[in-house]
Amino acid sequence: MDPDDPLEPARKLFAGPVAFLKSAPDLRFLPDPEVPEVAFAGRSNVGKSSLLNALTNRNGLARTSNTPGRTQELNFFDVGEPLALRLVDMPGYGFAKAPKDMVRKWKHVVNDYLRGRAVLKRALVLVDSRHGLKDVDREIMDMLDKAAVSYHLVLTKADKIKPTELDKVSAATAAEARKHVAAHPDILATSSETGWGIPELRAAVLQASLGG
Repeated sequence: MDPDDPLEPARKLFAGPVAFLKSAPDLRFLPDPEVPEVAFAGRSNVGKSSLLNALTNRNGLARTSNTPGRTQELNFFDVGEPLALRLVDMPGYGFAKAPKDMVRKWKHVVNDYLRGRAVLKRALVLVDSRHGLKDVDREIMDMLDKAAVSYHLVLTKADKIKPTELDKVSAATAAEARKHVAAHPDILATSSETGWGIPELRAAVLQASLGG
């Protein structure tokens, strides 16, 4: 490995210990704010669990499910030894069949976490590259704008569409990101299946945790 490779520090970090810490159904159960946190948000079935598993080189770290809306808690994962940062798997949003009280609870938990978590350095908003941004994604983007939490848009399942289509979706997503005050201008395209974009995503997570 090239020690001068800008992706190398992130590769080494995620090659080390990564472990599930705890689930928090509400703010009383949050872990102590000891280290920087990077949160993952995305609508149901966007491939969030698969991406977390690919990011961390672990097959079963985050549970994958074909049932939309399975994750209803904030799930925290410790990265590094000594502890360097935490990944936060936020509940999937946009599940049409979910009861209204569940959706209301989701909004309360997520909004309170976003607004009140000083160690939260960045959110990654995952967008299915086959569909592009939907209104439910725009809702979470608005929520992040209002909470003043910077976020990065990440296209998932990039291997499922043609390169020309991916270019179009990336350009359209970037154009929309520029209209949001808290959005990072760069769009990351990834594939959990092929590993495409995963090294760059690791580097973005590490950079965000360091305040970059």
